[in-house]
Amino acid sequence: MHFDILAIDARQQVVALKLEAANAAAASEQARRQGLNLLEVKARGMRLSVRGKARFPATLFSMELASLLEAGLNLVEALQTLAEKEAGERQEVLAGILAAIHRGEPFSQAVAAFPQHFSPLYVATIRASERTGNVGEALGRYIAYQEELERVRKKIVSASIYPAILTLVGALVIGFLMFYVVPRFAAVYEDMAGSLPFFSQLLLGFGHFVRNHAFAIVIASIAFLGTTAWGFSQPRFRAWLNARLWRVPALGSRMKVYQLARLYRTAGMLLNAGIPAVKALDMVRDLLAAHLRPSLTRARTMIEEGQPMSAALAAAGLATPVASRMMAVGERSGDMGAMFVQIARFHDDEVARFIDWFTRAFEPVLMAVLGTAVGLVVVLMYMPIFELAGSIH
Repeated sequence: MHFDILAIDARQQVVALKLEAANAAAASEQARRQGLNLLEVKARGMRLSVRGKARFPATLFSMELASLLEAGLNLVEALQTLAEKEAGERQEVLAGILAAIHRGEPFSQAVAAFPQHFSPLYVATIRASERTGNVGEALGRYIAYQEELERVRKKIVSASIYPAILTLVGALVIGFLMFYVVPRFAAVYEDMAGSLPFFSQLLLGFGHFVRNHAFAIVIASIAFLGTTAWGFSQPRFRAWLNARLWRVPALGSRMKVYQLARLYRTAGMLLNAGIPAVKALDMVRDLLAAHLRPSLTRARTMIEEGQPMSAALAAAGLATPVASRMMAVGERSGDMGAMFVQIARFHDDEVARFIDWFTRAFEPVLMAVLGTAVGLVVVLMYMPIFELAGSIH
């Protein structure tokens, strides 16, 4: 068998060579006997890493590479510097990029060989920068793009944490009362079931049911949780749930604004990189929800027919009134890329304000609902005791 070897030699340079051996272990041993520090063994398109694996952070890599390029290092020197400080899969990826560059491949083609780590968007940005030779500027655009996405994501996550914790704690408390406390109260009131208030009878009847069918309820709960987890792991179920959420009037409109903001920001970055508008829209298609993609295809067709982007996107339902006006301004100034970024920032701020308002309004409502539910269960459990105490007097 023939194996492709990536390794570091005695001069700390990345080298690529081919060896013939019976298996990967034998090829690795041959490379080590030549004084090489082995990085990768590759046979028949299969890749075997001989070091520990760690997820490759493309954004952090871009930040470090941009800093080294700004400091005056050339691309190869910067990549070698980063490879020397990494280990595991990160070093493997950098070694592969360096080996491709040493073979004469451009940087964009080198990173394109690792699609699991570098998105088509990243590759297109680098490829566009190679026309002008300013890779550092392209990395800066990509970093700014990722930072904006991360800023919006953090706002959404931080706004969701407290309601999620409150809902979880409330559900645990209610579950404890309904499935542990109520069945025990039902056993205490068993002899006076006929004299209990109606709603107390219903609650304690549920307690009897839980106590008599505890095992079946546990099995059913495990099955429900397992089915739910499996459902969320299926793309078709997620798409179905997403479609239902889009139909909620207030929520659906905000979700669309968020999707459009991603569309504008990504398209703006690609336009700033010098990529034609039609190709940029093709590249951002997968960022949209499935039911919006036909609209983007329709807008792309209209642009190819000669219509301006503002009119095409508005006709396809992919532009808010504010976005349409701002795009028209961008078309007159000839700087659609920068205008798309401005539109994305405007809509991101709009989504952030809505999230802030919603959480401020939703949190007290959620607390009131959970408090009422817990209080109602407790009152219904203790109401027979209150009535018994009143009859004694």
